[in-house]
Amino acid sequence: MMNNEVLKFRKNQRIKKISQILLQIGLLAFILILWEVLVNIKVLNEFLVSKPSAIFELFIKYFGEGTIWNDIGISLLETTLGLIIGTALGLIIAIILWLSKSLAKILEPFLVVLNALPKTALAPIIIIWAGTGVKGIVVVAISISLVLTILSAYSYFINVDENQIKMLQTFNANKFQILWKLILPANFVNIINIIKINIGMSWVGVMVGEFLVSRAGIGYLTMYGSQVFQLDLVMMCVILLAFIAFIMYEIVNLIEIYYRKRR
Repeated sequence: MMNNEVLKFRKNQRIKKISQILLQIGLLAFILILWEVLVNIKVLNEFLVSKPSAIFELFIKYFGEGTIWNDIGISLLETTLGLIIGTALGLIIAIILWLSKSLAKILEPFLVVLNALPKTALAPIIIIWAGTGVKGIVVVAISISLVLTILSAYSYFINVDENQIKMLQTFNANKFQILWKLILPANFVNIINIIKINIGMSWVGVMVGEFLVSRAGIGYLTMYGSQVFQLDLVMMCVILLAFIAFIMYEIVNLIEIYYRKRR
């Protein structure tokens, strides 16, 4: 009887998930069709917003020529480096702050100020310091996600249940043992959420960097399209960027689902 209830529950969950996906696909199709129709009946200006059919034709052209793969590869490399380095460095600094509360109190006001600074506005200065090319763009991506990662991770670390920490201390656990056995495992899902946020932050940094100095990449194509008033190209790049960011997000999401099942 119990097994039947479990199977029924799982079946209902699968049906609910499939229904959700179908609704999402339906909503997307509706938006695209509405967009196409509004442009064709001149409610929307095609020059300003393009239309799905024209964007699709441009997709076919660029992918057929094969030139866009280089741009995708460069932007993806820069974003991945910015995401990994920014997140890892931010977590390391957050761990150091958790290990030393006095250092955390000293640095907290500086971190708050750094977080408030408009990093995108400082991107030209950062690129001058770090250099042009991939290195400078990656540094911009890191700068946008780094402080946010530090503040978020540190906040998660210090909010772990104090009673659990005291319990480990009664067994003479030192700070490093508490960190590895309690703090990090308890915050795995929170760290995954930080990574999800940093995907978007890293893409913002890469786009800003490519707008300024790059001669290749999705950001460069977007800037080029806007300069020559080729809005089909701009919209194609926006859609392509959204799709790649979604794939990256879903990969991280699958890791989270796997971890939850293991637990």
